[in-house]
Amino acid sequence: MTDQELIRCAIQVRHRSYAPYSHFHVGAALLSKSGKVFTGCNLENAAFSPTICAERAALAKAVSEGEREFTAIAIVGGKNQSISPIFTTPCGVCRQALYEFGGATLRVILARSEDDYQAVTLGELLPLGFGPANLEK
Repeated sequence: MTDQELIRCAIQVRHRSYAPYSHFHVGAALLSKSGKVFTGCNLENAAFSPTICAERAALAKAVSEGEREFTAIAIVGGKNQSISPIFTTPCGVCRQALYEFGGATLRVILARSEDDYQAVTLGELLPLGFGPANLEK
């Protein structure tokens, strides 16, 4: 799957997000090592702490379907119907959750459109990340 196809999936699912408080809609498309794509969108809540980010929604969907290894995730966000002029990056909680299954080499594609994006590794976004290998003896 190309970066552009993954970004397109993130853009499409972004329109399903529920963001009545921040009006910041985020879509994420997570690519598994087996080639399957799992999408997620943010789901806000009036109590705020139960809010689910798009990245973790996609991750939960993938894990619930039996996937445990991932190679890339595309993320697109912005207010209402527009895409943010600034790249939308995963929050700290999402970075840690993604690290659990993708590690430092997971490609994180930050996009404003299919042709305007930047790819970085999760290790660049979360230096000295903590994952399952840190618990092995």
